[in-house]
Amino acid sequence: MDAFFASVEQRDRPELRGVPVIVGGSPERRGVVSTCSYEARRYGVHSAMPSASARRLCPEAVFIEPDHRRYTIESNRIMDIFREVTGMIEQVSIDEAYLDVTENAFGWSSATRLARYIKNEIRSRTGLTASAGVSYNKFLSKIASDYQKPDGLTVIPPEKAAEFLDALAIEKFHGLGKVASRKLRSMNIRSGADLKKVDLPVLKKLFGKSGTWFYYAVRGIDDRCVASAGDPKSISRESTFTEDLSDIREMRIILRTLARKVYRRACRHGMVGKTANLKVKFADFKTVTRSCGSGTVISSGEELGDLAVGLLKKTDAGVIPVRLLGVGISSLQSADAPQIEQLKLPLPEQNIS
Repeated sequence: MDAFFASVEQRDRPELRGVPVIVGGSPERRGVVSTCSYEARRYGVHSAMPSASARRLCPEAVFIEPDHRRYTIESNRIMDIFREVTGMIEQVSIDEAYLDVTENAFGWSSATRLARYIKNEIRSRTGLTASAGVSYNKFLSKIASDYQKPDGLTVIPPEKAAEFLDALAIEKFHGLGKVASRKLRSMNIRSGADLKKVDLPVLKKLFGKSGTWFYYAVRGIDDRCVASAGDPKSISRESTFTEDLSDIREMRIILRTLARKVYRRACRHGMVGKTANLKVKFADFKTVTRSCGSGTVISSGEELGDLAVGLLKKTDAGVIPVRLLGVGISSLQSADAPQIEQLKLPLPEQNIS
């Protein structure tokens, strides 16, 4: 959402529209800025700034104590709109969420069309504006959502990702904090193109595990799934390769390894599943999914791996190079639930006495 708390206040109090609004603690009580309107941001005011500093930058600003009850009501209305589109929602804060719209209520194949629809629904139902980022992973979608605020819609298709990231200022990389940005600036690394030139061992030495994240993020690689709340409807693992694969034997090994990890994760959740799912992303970024199931639960990681390998035969893997492989298990239920086996016709003869 765009300046969410401040936008709610400006919507409900017309006299505040066009006025610098700061939602947060009082400057007299060592308060902190929670959020501020775009009118206040022009003066350099930003979230987490001491309210006293914000007042010095923008003396004419109107300070408002946060009303979290009202903001939560508005947040719930917005999340309801998301749920009308897809069940795959990962809410990361009161005013922000990731949506996986691969499958959606309208059956639309265009994520951009869906983003435009959602933005319009939010505006018409709440009177507020949202900015959306559309791309093929969470990292790029997050950056895109911040790119053209307020009321923006930024799309980063796969073929444009490298160009976009190369030109991006280092401070704009989601996950790179101020300290890391300053350290990179001191090394004359100012853009994504500069960061891409740094070898993985150097980044790991500088930033530990975060160095590995930076190395892959600047290359547009982010395998994190959208994690919806509550009991999972499916569990999956994916692997993206630095070099496209054409060797079917190697793909089978990877699928079996992923399947074992997925099955162990399902066990940790106390869940069992009846459907095996395969995801293949090819070198041209075309993605296909395949599924198969039976009347009984999948009983081991090995069985899930066998099913995934069987599904791989139903794709063009081996003919077209593969960029990503994923394995999933769905039709989940509690491992404690009674298992009902579906009988196959014809039924065996039984003696009745």
